[in-house]
Amino acid sequence: MSDIRMIALVLTMALVTYLIRVLPMAFIRRKIENEYLKSVLYYLPYTVLAAMTFPFVFYSTGNVLSAIVGVAVALIASISKRSLIVVAILSVFASFIILIAF
Repeated sequence: MSDIRMIALVLTMALVTYLIRVLPMAFIRRKIENEYLKSVLYYLPYTVLAAMTFPFVFYSTGNVLSAIVGVAVALIASISKRSLIVVAILSVFASFIILIAF
């Protein structure tokens, strides 16, 4: 991935996250009472960031198989309540092992 494309993606993610946080404050003057709306506004930036970055996970290693194994290990480790650093280390290690093996 070129540096210009990477910078454009990071700036787009920053802009989307910033706008989603600022626009409600700019246009809504009273406190939001609706719990559903509050939860949507809370989780929306994380959802957008995940939707923008997750597809690139499968092309990050240059080998789709190793990326799939890394994602699977990360999902299993996160479901089993491991810390973020442990999930990252396990998934990178699993991807690395698959890259070496194949």
